[in-house]
Amino acid sequence: MAQLSATPRDGTGKGAARSLRASGRIPGIIYGHGRDPQPLTIDNRELEKLLSKISAESTVIELSLDGKSTKTLIREIQRHPFKRQILHVDFQELVAGEKITVRLPIVLTGIPDGVRQDGGVLDQTLRELEVEVDPANIPGRIEIDVTPLKIGESIHVRDIKLPEGVEVVTEADSSVCVVSAPRAVVETTVATEEPATTLEPEVIRKAKTDEDEVEAEKK
Repeated sequence: MAQLSATPRDGTGKGAARSLRASGRIPGIIYGHGRDPQPLTIDNRELEKLLSKISAESTVIELSLDGKSTKTLIREIQRHPFKRQILHVDFQELVAGEKITVRLPIVLTGIPDGVRQDGGVLDQTLRELEVEVDPANIPGRIEIDVTPLKIGESIHVRDIKLPEGVEVVTEADSSVCVVSAPRAVVETTVATEEPATTLEPEVIRKAKTDEDEVEAEKK
């Protein structure tokens, strides 16, 4: 379980948020079942370091606030559209026994038989699976073994075997991956002959002789 420290935040509004970010801290809020939303701040470097190591949407974070530790999940990260700087973070307090909806990364394992034997191509069409689960049992990811797949075969959400207590929310008919036939390499055949061009007709004239010139003068 990941850990993060936070401190209560008194000032609110754009001006206060800008001042916090200038000092190296990020404004945020924590909300959840049975508690009022509480503004807080987090150290920017500490948060960025944590986010580089975890899957933010599915990792439970033990948030230390006001001397108490609370299990939370990051629900939203607002970033600057160009600088990618974190502007604000929303945390949801988790309650054991109360299911929540999360998105889990889908990881394909193995090399499909159709790829290994027949040169096929594996295409992953779905990279996250939305599920309902108890916060205490959130898996880090969903692994799917694609080794048996042959060319033309695919895996859909309905085919995924989920851990006990995990209920899928994503549409059951959604495709996860498919093994396609080898992609034909289309090569443009370059003609060996030069393309036909329109030429002026060649006029062949007989070379003039001295006699021809004399006859021409008589005329």
